[in-house]
Amino acid sequence: MNEEDSEQMALYLEGIGFSKADSILEAQVILLNTCSVRRKPEDKAFSMLGELEPLRWIKPDVIIGVCGCMAQVRADEIKRRAPHVNFVLGTGDLGQLPALVEEAAQNQKFQKRIELPERKGNIVEDVPQRHLGRASKIKSFVPIQYGCDKFCTFCIVPATRGRERSRPSVDIVQEVESLVQGGTREITLLGQTVNSYGKNLLEGRVPFSQLLQRLSEIPGLQRIRYTSPYPRDFREDLIETIRDCPKVMEHCHLPAQSGDDEMLKEMHRLYTVESYLEIVSKLRNAIPGLGLTTDIIVGFPGETEVQFENTLKLIDHVRFDGAYMFAYSIRPGTPAGDRKDQIPDKVKKQRLARLIELQNRITCEINESYVGRTLEVLVEGVSTKNPEMLQGYSREFKMVHFPGSPDRAGRLAQVHVTAGKQWGLSGQLI
Repeated sequence: MNEEDSEQMALYLEGIGFSKADSILEAQVILLNTCSVRRKPEDKAFSMLGELEPLRWIKPDVIIGVCGCMAQVRADEIKRRAPHVNFVLGTGDLGQLPALVEEAAQNQKFQKRIELPERKGNIVEDVPQRHLGRASKIKSFVPIQYGCDKFCTFCIVPATRGRERSRPSVDIVQEVESLVQGGTREITLLGQTVNSYGKNLLEGRVPFSQLLQRLSEIPGLQRIRYTSPYPRDFREDLIETIRDCPKVMEHCHLPAQSGDDEMLKEMHRLYTVESYLEIVSKLRNAIPGLGLTTDIIVGFPGETEVQFENTLKLIDHVRFDGAYMFAYSIRPGTPAGDRKDQIPDKVKKQRLARLIELQNRITCEINESYVGRTLEVLVEGVSTKNPEMLQGYSREFKMVHFPGSPDRAGRLAQVHVTAGKQWGLSGQLI
């Protein structure tokens, strides 16, 4: 979602005559797009702001803005700790960016725009459409939903992005059609809980499965991905659509967060381990070879050793292809952040290390099992690790490296897998 926000901001600035600078020193406008999901990215943002302060002496007219989730919830602190910042812009006000930049160019007075939109109504007018003149991208993000109504006790998203709001389906379809005309071959639909898409639309309820079906009919679009679905909202019609629509990839990122029912309850996750496993079973039965990834938090307030062991049992039982694994990070203003039974950092780090070790072993074993198989890969271009190799993702969301000519970028390829490692797969073109 942050990458998508950054692209929107770039489009807004291009709309008033700006173009991308080659370096910070050459830039007239510098924007920090921030994240508040954990403390570490906030610390990095403040560190970067400190590094930018001397630039004000070199270029007094440079415009510095802080955008995104951290701007939404910590605007006053940003002003106090970084007085050289011209403005802060929250997540619900991206459409005001051009006016803020133009105002900052004339007036150095600190400005902030941090109002979250109301839940009712749609925000499609705040989402600039990609234009055909923009450089084509093989893969593009498309937002279908903003905000969240789940209110997990560890999560700051409702405070930073507001309540759940869906974009009208016709606008999403038109945007994807435009992207495909510009060269996009794969889209990833974005939302905090994408499978609850379609609420409060003037056109009436549009199930997420129906949106996938509409998008799959667009000529030239080869692949559809989505992130992230919420376990409780994973219904039969969606599973059937993933099974029956060839353009929808055989991969699902299904956040579990914990393998213990009491912890899930404390997190306000609206499902149990049993119901989560039932969804996993239905997905794997309907979609053989499904790539399955997840999110896990360890060290949530009050987590006992037994409860952590239950999470390890879930990982060992489900055998995810991969996982984003984190030690719980206190988010001010959230129910979990106010609890007194915080887990010591040393214990959280130890648990996280054990979890990572287990998941990495499983990932290696699963990837090694792909040796000898032939996979469909969308070629993205030259490998970032080896300039003599190409890279791309399989339908199951496996990164694959293989030798080949760079002119294959943007095309589908059949790759015979010859090795499986923790980071992904390698193979040969067929």
